[in-house]
Amino acid sequence: MFRSALLLIDVQRSFLLRGYAEQPERLLFEQRLLALVAHCEQRQIPLVDIFHVEAEGPFSLASGMVSRLPFLQHQPALTVHKHVHNAFTDSGLDRWLRERDINQVIISGIRTEQCCETSARVASDLGYRVKFVSEATLTTPLRYGEQTFSVAELRQRTCAVLAGRFADICSVEDCFHCGE
Repeated sequence: MFRSALLLIDVQRSFLLRGYAEQPERLLFEQRLLALVAHCEQRQIPLVDIFHVEAEGPFSLASGMVSRLPFLQHQPALTVHKHVHNAFTDSGLDRWLRERDINQVIISGIRTEQCCETSARVASDLGYRVKFVSEATLTTPLRYGEQTFSVAELRQRTCAVLAGRFADICSVEDCFHCGE
């Protein structure tokens, strides 16, 4: 039997200073994430807020921006700070999940191909079953060399490399049925 926790990765006010409000997919992301949170709350699945913290800038604790984006109003079962791309390294998250016999994580949050994907890979390597709700993740176009990858291309690439190796790729609606 699987016991789950929803990981809300880097859905933090720091991104307001990095163009979050201008992202075309922002409203759809917010709707889908709110729906996922509501589904988890109905099923009494613990919600974990995970915030990225850096020494300086909008991701520093001193900035006052390391807190939930205003559209979220849930009460987290746990809040952790991370200093690397994944949610597990030196955050205490793995210990907290294991103490509660949670063996499945649901991944959502900001930077689909960065912190969300990296957290999914690490979770899988640690032995957790992973559900990656790609539509409840958000990113921005990424430039590499002479090419710019769109949000859709980054999401598709992330899903392609995670599916069948590190995670089950799920929609919000199918999250509690996919991979069964």
